[in-house]
Amino acid sequence: MPKIDEAWAGKRCDIAASALLDETRSTIQRWIKDERLLINGQPAKASQKMALGDVLEVIYKAPEVIDLRPVDLALDILYEDADVAVINKPEGLTVHPASTTSEVTLVHGLLHQIKDLGAFDDAIRPGIVHRLDKDTSGAMVVAKHKAALLALQADLKARTVKRTYIALVKGHVAHEKGTIDAPIGRHPVKRQSMAVTPSGKPSITHFKVLEYLNDATLIECHLETGRTHQIRVHMAHIGHPVLGDPKYGSALKEGVGQFLHARTLSFNHPRTHEALTFDAPIPEDFNALLAALKNPT
Repeated sequence: MPKIDEAWAGKRCDIAASALLDETRSTIQRWIKDERLLINGQPAKASQKMALGDVLEVIYKAPEVIDLRPVDLALDILYEDADVAVINKPEGLTVHPASTTSEVTLVHGLLHQIKDLGAFDDAIRPGIVHRLDKDTSGAMVVAKHKAALLALQADLKARTVKRTYIALVKGHVAHEKGTIDAPIGRHPVKRQSMAVTPSGKPSITHFKVLEYLNDATLIECHLETGRTHQIRVHMAHIGHPVLGDPKYGSALKEGVGQFLHARTLSFNHPRTHEALTFDAPIPEDFNALLAALKNPT
């Protein structure tokens, strides 16, 4: 248990603890919120000043056991070889499990259908190169072994992996094409949401109008960056939230997900370096709403 010496006396608790316990400041602040960081046996406060001789203590919790049994989800596999698989992820399916939920995820389905999925350092995200939101459907590439994963992640970071989305958004978008260049970060109040904020990370979305509908617009989006909820946040920011998205302002009815679909995915094969492109079929409910908006009753 670390004891505060002259170097850290008078410093904020979260700053001193981060250095002495070799943890990120956000981790320390989470421990403080959960009352798992103690000073002299009492729950710590982030801003309190450390005193000479104070003793820091962490109440560690045993890691949650996550059930990773294979589950038959009849996933739509668009392509598969010895190195990769391309999945058409359905709307309403979370990509990977977490300790905060016991729901069945895409990973459970992958474990059932991909028999030669290799061993990975991150056991709960085996082969996951990139994610789609739970209520976003469409094309995802999954690596089947570690070398493929590392190669695809490097390409993703280098922005050579290309993703094209289509979305139904509220209202008529004024410009037929455009670029939204606005930084995205954690919402200052709603901590489970993202927002355009000056302190956010650079985020760029290119869009073009495919069709004007009844009080809605069908658009195509290309991501230059890959921030959490990027299209949803950017479209809401310009006043045209994705239809069916309750978090950012355009819920439809209960049980109806957001109308955002990752239609096209292009990447270089991690072993052969061949340029590959895959199109994920548009979901039935997306097509049904599109038809209804073209011919309102």
